[in-house]
Amino acid sequence: MIWIGVVLFVLAWIFLLFGMIAVFRLKNIYERIISATTIDTVAALLVIFALFFFVPSFAFAIRLILLILFLFITNPISSHVNIRSAFLTGISTEKEGEEQHD
Repeated sequence: MIWIGVVLFVLAWIFLLFGMIAVFRLKNIYERIISATTIDTVAALLVIFALFFFVPSFAFAIRLILLILFLFITNPISSHVNIRSAFLTGISTEKEGEEQHD
């Protein structure tokens, strides 16, 4: 059972690595925010699911379930707030180096 937890931890690190690469490779701020939020959510959920295999008690498992619910509520809200503030301050949706043609 411990090996399943270890595999989930390794998968979380792989997702985090790809997320860091995506943040640096993407040119548009909106794409960066969306990819960072998605990767962060997936990696955090994988870590929490991996912790289920190392749970010492039922009370600790309940806390992990509450943490999953908290992540599902707060991550989309924080992503939305970041993107909305970028849009309201006038940050362009065009990629750097591209010009808009009418």
